[in-house]
Amino acid sequence: MEAVIDVISDLKNFLKYELVSLENLKVSLFDVLLGLLFIIATTAMLRLLKRIFKRLNTNEVMDTGTANSVYLIVKYIIWTIVFVLILDTIGVKISIFLASGAALLVGIGLGLQQFFNDVASGIILLIERTLKVDDVVELENEMIGRVIAIGIRTSKIKTRDNVLVIVPNSQLVNDRVINWSHVEELTRFHVDVGVAYGSDIELVTKVLKDCANAHPLILPAPPSFVRFVSFGDSSLDFQLFFWTNEAFIVENTKSDLRYKIDRAFRENGIQIPFPQRDVYIKEHKNS
Repeated sequence: MEAVIDVISDLKNFLKYELVSLENLKVSLFDVLLGLLFIIATTAMLRLLKRIFKRLNTNEVMDTGTANSVYLIVKYIIWTIVFVLILDTIGVKISIFLASGAALLVGIGLGLQQFFNDVASGIILLIERTLKVDDVVELENEMIGRVIAIGIRTSKIKTRDNVLVIVPNSQLVNDRVINWSHVEELTRFHVDVGVAYGSDIELVTKVLKDCANAHPLILPAPPSFVRFVSFGDSSLDFQLFFWTNEAFIVENTKSDLRYKIDRAFRENGIQIPFPQRDVYIKEHKNS
């Protein structure tokens, strides 16, 4: 029995061994082990939480975007609380630390202003949910892509060229962003076409509509239509409007249409003009 007591006493003394010994801070081996225990327990709890949210998504209680957003917010809150508890466990007084380092924190805050702006924007995105995973968005620089992940500071967007772009969250909150996934399922687009003066505009209208109706990704309803826009400098200008529910690949659809229109114009004798100027030279006769 005395041997067991001696072992326990030695273990206590071993755990009380101070790894860091300063005037206002003493960290023992026990404190380090307790901090590691906090981290391990928190990691295990978050994994369990993630499984719960995945199950909610599988059972269609929450969609993927909502589940990810709620999980991220909960995760950041839990880690913040655990970090404060670990500091308190090892004897670091948060209030004293903040007071003594106020000037340093102000300097760091000014230097990391953009960082905190991105973090605040990330929290706004996760709470307001104006942007969700799998949404198709168009940024101010005309880049179009699908949202792959929304983080606390940055988000990942995969473009139509299959390029993964890391975008600061402040750009998604402060800049003008078109979320094509939030508009109606059917979206209207158009293709600009110019034909030579003297062309049969009724035939042009018919050919353009036939090209749109023959494309598999262009919807028959609402029907496509043609708008006579203006009398241009070198051409009669038209716009072919069509509806599709495949906004992410609409540029490919527009390209297909242009191929079809060029071929159909050639078959029907409709010319696509190039810019030209007529120059008249007036001769002056010497008297």
